[in-house]
Amino acid sequence: MFKIGVMGCGVVASYGHVPALIETPGLQLTALFDPDRSRLVELGSRYPGAGQYTDPTSFFELDMDAVVVASPAPFHIDNVRMAAAAGKHVLCEKPLATSEEEALGMIELMHSKGLMLFTGFCYRFSPVAIQIRDLVRRGAIGNVRSLRLMYLWNLDGKFHFTPDGIRVSNARRDERMLEGGPMVDCGVHQIDLARWWLGSEVVRHTGFGAWVEDYIAPDHVYVHLDHANGAHTMVEMSFSFTATARDPLSHFSYELIGTDGLIRYERDGWLLEMRNGYGTKTLVGSSEKNFHGMYAELEKSLRTGKAGDLPTGEDGVLATRIATEATQYAIDNRLQLHLK
Repeated sequence: MFKIGVMGCGVVASYGHVPALIETPGLQLTALFDPDRSRLVELGSRYPGAGQYTDPTSFFELDMDAVVVASPAPFHIDNVRMAAAAGKHVLCEKPLATSEEEALGMIELMHSKGLMLFTGFCYRFSPVAIQIRDLVRRGAIGNVRSLRLMYLWNLDGKFHFTPDGIRVSNARRDERMLEGGPMVDCGVHQIDLARWWLGSEVVRHTGFGAWVEDYIAPDHVYVHLDHANGAHTMVEMSFSFTATARDPLSHFSYELIGTDGLIRYERDGWLLEMRNGYGTKTLVGSSEKNFHGMYAELEKSLRTGKAGDLPTGEDGVLATRIATEATQYAIDNRLQLHLK
């Protein structure tokens, strides 16, 4: 049984990491850490068997095999440094750090201690993503030449619509735009999937954007990736899709075009199908995320000492680098239109 501590008791830990961890055979939730006692107590009340700590020194004195870092991004580097000093493996939420220099330093530090560092790209472990990987590797649609991966949503909406009128929503999380926008926040998952599915590195990338709202970064972004094997990926991400609508929509899809067919996934209705020369095959759909699958792979990695399919720290840096550089390219080449 591997003992796991969790640093950060916010939203992603509450709905994703902790429930999956405690339900994974071979893993045990040992302790929770958060400097905000109210968040710590709120999450800890649901898991009374885990210790609760606001002091990191006391937290790291515990007998643990690994630490999950689910704190806000600016705290990741300190959390990982403390874990490395204590000799703990780490599964860290994306992005690993607020700069590539910090992220590379974290990777080097963990390697120097003989410790494993993983990035929490939970999309890899969706049954949909795994089926697509297996179909691609089997050549079920021939050689994949084009991928189009889309996630368009409203970032919880710009307005509240009430009987008393319309008011600006305080829940809209502007910091996610200030930290780089939709490609850096969400698109890193799709960039990672494209590399993983194809088994081919990105050799060239660029980005374009649309500014629906007045941020520095575009709130609707297109990134184009050329892979070493000749395939091309287009990732489209939006935080402005029906953001001002009373009745919002979202759109999440994968399309992979090969020399012998098509694989298509639509999150709405969990449609997953393959169309090739043998006909159309409907496959088992699911959500695009899977924390449980990620934690099952973590248990395997702790047992074997190998990453397996868990995204490494290097995977996390590559996806963030591509997303950040492509977004910056869009910013630098923005057309300054004078609209009336």
